[in-house]
Amino acid sequence: MRKPIESLMAGGLEDWLAGQDEMRQGAKKQATSRWVWGAAILMPLLAFIWFSPLAQTPVAMIVSIGGMLGAGWWGYQPIAAATQAIKSGINSAIAATYGLSYISEVEPGGEFGAARTYGLVPSFDRSGFEDRWYGTLEGHEFNLYEAHLEEQRGSGKNRRWVTVFRGPVIHMGFGRSFHSTTLLERAGKHRKWMGLGGASDHVSFDGHRLDRVDQVHPAFGETFALYSDDQVEARVLVHPSYVEHLLKLESAFEARELRALFTRGEVVIAVEAGDLFESGGMDASADRENVERAARQFGALAGLALAINQNERGRVLEANPEQAGEL
Repeated sequence: MRKPIESLMAGGLEDWLAGQDEMRQGAKKQATSRWVWGAAILMPLLAFIWFSPLAQTPVAMIVSIGGMLGAGWWGYQPIAAATQAIKSGINSAIAATYGLSYISEVEPGGEFGAARTYGLVPSFDRSGFEDRWYGTLEGHEFNLYEAHLEEQRGSGKNRRWVTVFRGPVIHMGFGRSFHSTTLLERAGKHRKWMGLGGASDHVSFDGHRLDRVDQVHPAFGETFALYSDDQVEARVLVHPSYVEHLLKLESAFEARELRALFTRGEVVIAVEAGDLFESGGMDASADRENVERAARQFGALAGLALAINQNERGRVLEANPEQAGEL
């Protein structure tokens, strides 16, 4: 059950945050000391390089830029460690109000493989994962973490890393047994050739064909597309009443797109929503605001997972769609 921010802070988080002031100050002092030492070492070295024959070569620029970046990175590490520690403390407290656990490190499992196979996330060349919330939520196994996927583009000096997806991946046990595979996505993503004739009547993933499922509710078909290898079961799993809640979540997170996969008795959801849950910081006066933002973000996503889940046809588990609108 979600607690008000006041209860969360009064439950020990406010006192814990107050106790982090010494760590924050120590991290700032250590960072300043490292930057001073870095400058003291770099200045004579760079002076020697720039007043020598090396100044006429690319070596001077490479060493200068590399040295300054290295010194800056070295000095920032104590601040980064302190920020991460505070973030972990805040997010762990938020998770505990739902009966869940939180860790910053993530090792994705089969759910991410399914997300890749069925197009919930785009193709990528490099991946990073963080902020895992896991446990049992309203009687269902629950797992949520953030993914950051990048693709290398360009060639030669113009090669660069471009973010192609950033946002949460949610994996949850479903409220009823099923054997089909069903994909829910924004209408129009899979178009017929040259985008003519509306949405495709089927899609295939690694040879697995999913046919378009027509929905009786017109608002659903205008907004989302549904593909499945079992038409009847798909209509039981995905109810048109989800549309309003899904749209609220997309709007609240300024999300570009939301996709869900129902497979093997579980649901996997991917939401392009940017970098979330960044509750840590070195400014103690911003702690409450950071706690509130992270709590709202996680609460809205947990509400989405519960709303898309169900124990029986026509009845979704209790969620909090209004929470999304507060973000």
